[in-house]
Amino acid sequence: MIETKSRKPRNEQGRSRAGNRDFRKRRPQQENAAPRVLTAPRSGDSYAEPTIVLGEGRERALQRRHPWVFSGAIAHVDGKPANGQTVAVRSVAGEFLAWAAYNAGSQITARVWSWREDEVIDAAYFQRKITNALNARDSLSMARDSSGMRVIHAESDGLPGLIVDKYGDVLVMQIGSAGVEYWRETIADVLQVVCNAGCIYERSDSESRGLEGLQERNGVMRGTLPAQVEVVEHGLRFKVDVADGQKTGFYLDQRDNRKLTETLAHGKTLLNCFCYTGGFSLYALRGGAKSVLSIDASAEALKIAEHNLGVNGLDASAAEWQCDDVFQALRKFRDQGRKFDFIILDPPKFAPTAAFAEKAARGYKDINLLGFKLLNPGGLLATYSCSGGISEDLFQKIIAGAALDAGVDAQIVHHLHASADHPVLLSFPEGAYLKGLLLKIT
Repeated sequence: MIETKSRKPRNEQGRSRAGNRDFRKRRPQQENAAPRVLTAPRSGDSYAEPTIVLGEGRERALQRRHPWVFSGAIAHVDGKPANGQTVAVRSVAGEFLAWAAYNAGSQITARVWSWREDEVIDAAYFQRKITNALNARDSLSMARDSSGMRVIHAESDGLPGLIVDKYGDVLVMQIGSAGVEYWRETIADVLQVVCNAGCIYERSDSESRGLEGLQERNGVMRGTLPAQVEVVEHGLRFKVDVADGQKTGFYLDQRDNRKLTETLAHGKTLLNCFCYTGGFSLYALRGGAKSVLSIDASAEALKIAEHNLGVNGLDASAAEWQCDDVFQALRKFRDQGRKFDFIILDPPKFAPTAAFAEKAARGYKDINLLGFKLLNPGGLLATYSCSGGISEDLFQKIIAGAALDAGVDAQIVHHLHASADHPVLLSFPEGAYLKGLLLKIT
């Protein structure tokens, strides 16, 4: 069984597996750093720069536009590139494949910036990339229903290792690669201008930075962090703890799934597990749920959830907040014979990589088995995984096994994913970290 844990951010794409525990102690903010001047911007001449040469037949992934070069694919490195520096990647036959950010200390030794040999990786390059990402979201009217949005989604926006979330005029930047670290100040300057940001706060404090040989960092980069940051989503207000909350302070990826929950909650008794600051709970209450019981192991998160309930003027008599380990709480409910009409299981990351898949599968099966047993006949189960190491197909098989062991028949009503501001590059399926199923007990 996997211990319930809070959601400390784990990598640039997904959520944490660090636990459903109380928030970490607030770290002192760093003083605004002076912009770093980067010498020798990229010339675009791939023969004049340090070069990675791949082994025989190892160029196929890059030819299919997958943006990672693993250490095992490299035959040798010409020159002595610094970590984060841009290098040319070539096949053993000398064919140019890509410009990429180098990191000798990472299993992912290079992350692709561009496939064009004449591309120059400089400040203008990052301005183009960031502007393109903003324009793509504008074309989808992503700001119409929310003041919060993912502005940059790492590899899927062509900026590997960079996450940027927007809450009003506050940007939260998370750096998860040596390449973005190298261009950190330049990227912050571009973001401030292009996004007209009042504050840029860095949340580069995920444990995955250690895999890149990077130190954790948390603090203001530009401007001043307001005393209170808030996001308004489909008319609901949520306090965002930018400095100490999970991920970048709020789970923007679940926006569409929260809205779906509202449409299904009327008249139902609902159990929201790993509720964090009450996102699903508030939508369910506004949708007319008969009662909503929300569980999380973080007392601080529940305090913010109750604040969110109050500022939205929702019926507090229909809401109950419980600070508890979710696995233990579900077992108690099972032993007590408690039942619910609608259960939401949105746990933290159990498997950051495929290496953790077997252990994670046991955790997902355990918690979904309990969820199935707590549902009334005809009840709904919305179950999610944000683990990059668990594929959508494997997740469905795990849930099917849990239903079989629980002795229930269930139908898939919806396949659930992240909202459109978390795009997935076709050649980079790893970007589709969030997957979910809405199931109905038949």
